[in-house]
Amino acid sequence: MSLPESAPEALTPVDVSPAKGGTEKRNGVLAALAAYTLWGFLPLLFRQVEAAGSVLIVAERTIWSLVLLAGILLFTGGFGEVRALFADRKRALGTLLSAVLLAGNWLLYVWAVETGQVLEASFGYFINPLVNVLMGMILLGERQNRLQTISILIAVVAIAIQAVGLGKIPFVALGLALSFGFYGYFRKTAQLGPATGLFAETAMLVPAALAYVIYSFLTVGPGVHADPYLMMWLVLTGPATAIPLLLFALAVRRLRLTTIGMFQYIAPSLQFLVAIFLFGEHLNALRLVSFALIWVSLMVFSYDSFRGRRRVAAA
Repeated sequence: MSLPESAPEALTPVDVSPAKGGTEKRNGVLAALAAYTLWGFLPLLFRQVEAAGSVLIVAERTIWSLVLLAGILLFTGGFGEVRALFADRKRALGTLLSAVLLAGNWLLYVWAVETGQVLEASFGYFINPLVNVLMGMILLGERQNRLQTISILIAVVAIAIQAVGLGKIPFVALGLALSFGFYGYFRKTAQLGPATGLFAETAMLVPAALAYVIYSFLTVGPGVHADPYLMMWLVLTGPATAIPLLLFALAVRRLRLTTIGMFQYIAPSLQFLVAIFLFGEHLNALRLVSFALIWVSLMVFSYDSFRGRRRVAAA
């Protein structure tokens, strides 16, 4: 799964009249619920195609995402924005870096599902917002208040306990959180909308994806491509990538960021439940404590964000 980093223009709420405000907010809530619910159940899709192997799944996901996004941009006339990006060397380089990080995030997540580590993957997405805060402190010199610092320290303790529960450093969780955190950092430099940004990134990845698919054909034959059932699921990885992203883009234009922040824990919570009740992954006492602590950390962080928003509104 890759939770999206929307462009700055997508973060501005739509200017609507009071009469339309209720409808717009309701539509935004429904879109956010749909997006995060789809992301939460994404491991079920990847489990259907695990026979293809994680690298081929990511290659197919990239190709079919590009096909769908090309159709969307053709309909909406968004190719001009993509051409402007490729004409700007600095923005193109930033997009290339974000594309590489996105591919790494996809590959690690699919591999985690394939190897029965969905529980650890969900932990990674739980700590992702706090990783973003930490990156802001280190890379951008942002200063945090007392509650934010406490939430980060609780998260560090949770990660340490998770390591003890696993018997090793939670590389999957940290890898997912860090790769998506840096993805968001570089993604912002391109200043593209969600659909055009993802199209540009997948367009940069498609040559490597096509090369791997061709290599697979030459070395092992048609393989999963000869199975209509598996191919159906592989094709669906494209819409499963793009549709939640577009729903998210719709939501952020209709809701305040504080409201959106309350929805971002739906996906890892659903992944947590899928791992335990559908995939039968083991949750020992130490790992349960680590999840409990990360939930406490997120509640502290969310409360502080909500309090800050109310202060701004009252000013």
